[in-house]
Amino acid sequence: MTTEAFQTVMARRSLRALVLSAGLALAGCGGGPTPTTFDLTAPSGFGRVGGSHATMVVARPTAVQTLDSDRVIVKDSSGALSFLGGAQWADQVPALVQTRLIQTFENASRIGSVSAPGQGITPSLQLVTDIRSFNIDAASGTAVVEITAKIVGDASGRIQRAKLFSARVPVAAVDGPGAAQALDRALSQVLIDIVRWAR
Repeated sequence: MTTEAFQTVMARRSLRALVLSAGLALAGCGGGPTPTTFDLTAPSGFGRVGGSHATMVVARPTAVQTLDSDRVIVKDSSGALSFLGGAQWADQVPALVQTRLIQTFENASRIGSVSAPGQGITPSLQLVTDIRSFNIDAASGTAVVEITAKIVGDASGRIQRAKLFSARVPVAAVDGPGAAQALDRALSQVLIDIVRWAR
């Protein structure tokens, strides 16, 4: 075999090895099956809860870094937090809660106008919330949702009212569907309570 032919064979082998290694690397990037995506719902059908002509802006809820994500969180008996494998929310939890809270106000026909900031209305009030808990408590087998709410006079900046809302709902199974369903039910209880309180 000539030197030129030998170099051609070696170049082809090197190319095949490079393609094979690249394929294995890409296969490893998949990280397993795609997580199932779950959504949260806005309660409806709980009746009108009074009327008001106020205009309200619902700010995006604040949350600690762990909760400011699209992952379903499980808290064990020691207090350690972990992500539930194979499940994720349709958006980051604060964004989803903000959207569903606005929709719950709309479903209840509670106030004159409600929206997120930056949508061209001049609000008389602002609803500021903080998500304290939004997780599965493995020790008690419950879904836990805790949200603090403050009504702030938009012009004065003064806090007019403040309250902590919480709900616990039993979890049928600590898997994606069971966790998502229980957290959705717990959130629905909290959202209805907030809307009824915010008069």
